Amino acid sequence: MIRIGSRGSALARWQADHIAAELRDRGHHASIEILVTTGDRVQHAPFMQVGAKGMFTKEIEEALADERIDLAVHSLKDLPTELPEHFTIAAIPKRADARDAFVSVRYENFAELPSGAVVGTSSLRRQAQLRALRDDLDIRELRGNVDTRLRKLHQGQYDAIILAAAGLDRLGLAADVKELFSSQQMCPAAGQGALAIECRTNDNATRALVAALDHAPTNFAVHVERAVLATLGGGCHLPVGVYCAPAGNGWTITGVVARPDGSQVLREQMELREQHGSAEDSGLAMADRLLARGAAEFLAAAGAAPPAGNIAR
Repeated sequence: MIRIGSRGSALARWQADHIAAELRDRGHHASIEILVTTGDRVQHAPFMQVGAKGMFTKEIEEALADERIDLAVHSLKDLPTELPEHFTIAAIPKRADARDAFVSVRYENFAELPSGAVVGTSSLRRQAQLRALRDDLDIRELRGNVDTRLRKLHQGQYDAIILAAAGLDRLGLAADVKELFSSQQMCPAAGQGALAIECRTNDNATRALVAALDHAPTNFAVHVERAVLATLGGGCHLPVGVYCAPAGNGWTITGVVARPDGSQVLREQMELREQHGSAEDSGLAMADRLLARGAAEFLAAAGAAPPAGNIAR
């Protein structure tokens, strides 16, 4: 029996169920253990006040270390770029839509929002890029799982909210999406739309078992993105966007670092004609371009610290 650790939200359960189904289709028995994380318990404080690093993974990794579970399924964007040596990302399945979605009851698209409209998102990355696009909007913090956020929207607390398209699609809520932002309008978070299967490094049997779920192009792309994030010293709750997308026979890497108030946005784009060299080298090259333009100053204003270890693999 393969024991899968998951948070208890509807989206986390969908993700764990999806991986369990994939394993069962391959003839394995799988069960799901629900675990409550710090991020689940603290629903009302802004991420930056909670101490965002590992807030959705710490308790799950403790269960993994104690061998109460055999693997954990995470939204990859929630997984810190640095993992302890005794944990590893054993597989990254094929990525879903990485874009951010505009959701509203009253307005059909982002441009239709009137001046002063209240827009909800918990992400400083989204807040900064929204303010850069429209400095006339009232951008407010919005915490909670997807259902909670949608309920607040329908109660009229917000004129619009911004959510990950992948999560809405996985929950069968794609009909609520009025518009999808392009990666040029709003660069996604590193790993957005992808899942990570985390195992104990020394658990060779489980690692071999889940290796069949890995999607090599997604694995490469998200490791590029995580390498950018780790090199910049940013976490998943800082104003950094990075997206590595297939383009012909190669890849296009887009990197964005913004001031928290959206007053300035650094944007770089880099083309890889083919997949050569390591993902980490490609990510480092993109991070170097952003740092050369002053990204460190922007990140310092948002509370970023230099990376303390290796990029999680």
